[in-house]
Amino acid sequence: DPDASEGKLAPRYNALVRKEACAGVAREIGLGEVLKLGRSETVSGGRRKEALLGDAMEAVIAAVYLDAGFEVARAMVLRLWKGRIDGVEDDARDAKSSLQEWAQARGLRPPAYVELAREGPDHAPVFTMEVRLDGHGQAHGKASAKRVAEQEAAAALLAKLTG
Repeated sequence: DPDASEGKLAPRYNALVRKEACAGVAREIGLGEVLKLGRSETVSGGRRKEALLGDAMEAVIAAVYLDAGFEVARAMVLRLWKGRIDGVEDDARDAKSSLQEWAQARGLRPPAYVELAREGPDHAPVFTMEVRLDGHGQAHGKASAKRVAEQEAAAALLAKLTG
C-alpha cells in the first residue's frame, strides 16, 4: 500500500532488508557455492554463514547497480525478493520490537535478554538465549546467531502472553 504510514511500512521494510533475508536469497540462488573464500573460511563453513551470505548478497546488488544501473538492480531485487515481498504482512514487525512495545504499553521495564549457552565449534556456534519480562515469565530461543535466538525467544514469550 503506497499510502501506508511510515509506522506500517518500516517493519515491512526491515523484514526485507535484514541480514537473514539477504542470506536467505543468497542461499536460494546458490551464492555461497561460488564465493571465493580463503582456506580457513572454507574449512570453517563460511559458505553457510549467515553474515557472510548476507554481506555477499548486498555486494552483488551493489555490483549490479554500479555495472548496470538502478533499473536493472531494482528489477533483480524485485525478482529475487518477490516471494518475501508478497509474504510480508502489513502488521509484520520483528518479535523483539513487538515484545518491547507490549511491555511499554503496560508500563513495564524493557525485556532482558541473557545468553544461557553457547555450544558447538567456533565456526558454527549455537546460542541459547532467554528473554525475561518482569512478572510475566521467560522464554528461550536457540539459533546460530544471537540475534536470531533472541528473536525466537521474544516470539515464544509473545505467544505465551498473547496466545
